[in-house]
Amino acid sequence: MSTPTRELPSAASDAAKAGPRPRRRVRIWAVVVWFLLAFFFVNLIALVASVVVDSFGKTWFGGWLPSGFTTRWYSQAWTEFGLSHVLIVTAEVAIIVVVLSVLIGVPASYVLARRTFPGKKFLLLLFVLPILVPPITYGIPLATVLYKVNLAGSLTGVILANLVPSVPFVILTMTPFIEQIDPKIEAAARMCGAKTSAVFTRILGPLLIPGMLAASILVLVRTVGMFELTFLTAGPDSTTLVVALYNSVFGAGIRANQSVDAMATIYTGSMLVLLVIALRFVNPTQLVARGGDTGKE
Repeated sequence: MSTPTRELPSAASDAAKAGPRPRRRVRIWAVVVWFLLAFFFVNLIALVASVVVDSFGKTWFGGWLPSGFTTRWYSQAWTEFGLSHVLIVTAEVAIIVVVLSVLIGVPASYVLARRTFPGKKFLLLLFVLPILVPPITYGIPLATVLYKVNLAGSLTGVILANLVPSVPFVILTMTPFIEQIDPKIEAAARMCGAKTSAVFTRILGPLLIPGMLAASILVLVRTVGMFELTFLTAGPDSTTLVVALYNSVFGAGIRANQSVDAMATIYTGSMLVLLVIALRFVNPTQLVARGGDTGKE
């Protein structure tokens, strides 16, 4: 009886000694992680701020700030690069790609979510490939085909090229969203005499609007920022903002750095606006919810 009483205090003392060590290690790792994150964001903010400040500066050869500030670089970039036409083309390409992607992707997502057929997993793999594979790998052969059929260099060619990754993106976004809708709702509507068109427009339509809106905004952001496919298929009259920014940096001629930074600021500002809108309306947890879990509940 005396032996256990002697061992218990020793075990308790060992546990007390070993207890604070894991906690200290966790705290140290937390400090390291937060320090690295803060270091990354500080450098990122400083990099963007330097471009924005330089776009308003007259000259900036040394010191923390330019010698003076002006807005003439924005007007110069607007006229030199034809940004009014570029922004119109960018909006046209983005809106048309979004509409066509939703019109094609939503019905395909419904079939994949509600039907089981041979080769379904292989078909899903084909839809994943344009998203996982770098666009430049399939962009060159795609541009070659479009040039052979005289579609490259036009607005139609740019739209077709951007549809290749956008349609699979809508399908992979909407398929789990449709799966979380209980099929019994459709069955009840059909039992009450609703036709197929009424089921889609009056029953499924209102339920799919949040997912369609989320997919549309994500495709919009992706299309505006898509460089490789647009660059390979764009022409003088079908250049989007990201391609125009690349041409301003690497095109022929000598340009002031402030003018290029002004264009970069316009592009960054437009992308930030789209991202803010996307984060306002898109809830990623809703997009990845599986229908099987909802049906079980």
